Amino acid sequence: MNPLRRLATTAGTVLAVLVTVFLLVRVLPGDPVEVLLGERASGADRAALRASLGLDRPLPAQLGEYLGALVRLDLGESLRHHAPVTDLIAARLPATLELTAAALALAVALALPLGVLMAVRRDALGGRLAAALTLLALALPGFWFGPLLVLLFAVHLGWLPVAGRAGIDSLALPALTLALGLAAGLARQLAANLTETLAAEHVRTARAKGLTPSQVLWKHGVRNALLPVTTLFGLQLGALLGGAVIAETVFAWPGVGALTVEAINARDYPLLQGCVLLIALIYVLVNGLTDLAYGWIDPRVRRP
Repeated sequence: MNPLRRLATTAGTVLAVLVTVFLLVRVLPGDPVEVLLGERASGADRAALRASLGLDRPLPAQLGEYLGALVRLDLGESLRHHAPVTDLIAARLPATLELTAAALALAVALALPLGVLMAVRRDALGGRLAAALTLLALALPGFWFGPLLVLLFAVHLGWLPVAGRAGIDSLALPALTLALGLAAGLARQLAANLTETLAAEHVRTARAKGLTPSQVLWKHGVRNALLPVTTLFGLQLGALLGGAVIAETVFAWPGVGALTVEAINARDYPLLQGCVLLIALIYVLVNGLTDLAYGWIDPRVRRP
């Protein structure tokens, strides 16, 4: 795709997300004015606060003001915290990046050996066990699996802390909760691609030339099988960011996901819109980087 056309498509996608979120948060049950003032506030107080927040104006006017502020890189001020949304997100972003990076590294570390094992030893006990474990990991949702990890490793065994962000020990459970589903999907995709690649004619030719099984596997098998896995990896990052909301809530991890849940509960429109904007931008950026990774993995897809 032409770079200018790709940039226009990306900008249009982000704009559509912004408008959709802007409209959806305003149809959520509950009124931010009641959340801020309480149910016993007088009608005059509610009307005054609604006017000061600009919530009494028509939706098109509110949307226009919001998009105009975004052009100036102004995400607004949180209704609950009375602080700039940018500052609140910046304070929470390092925790989310730490958790996501740990989950991605763990997912890749688990997916590569499991995928190779399922492809090379698919009829042996090890391959069948790996296939069963990955299928189980795909079937278990994070909001159910996370509490199970807490009960096992934190409550019964006492090896790891229950919640919070206090070091590498507190990172283990939320990162594992996020990583398992992604690792299972990547491993199964890699196993399917690798099985097909190892049966290809060029791999048989490599074997006939006297290459060792290890050279055939890694040089001609795994590398050629990684391209579709890279596509899945980029697509699954959105699911990983969505899962971070659940993991951060379950483990009280002070990241952007937990901040998003707080914004939803408080009907904090500016803060919620800022969090969703950040997630959308990260998702679009990762998809772009995924396209660039194609050329490194397979030179045949490089643009001239």
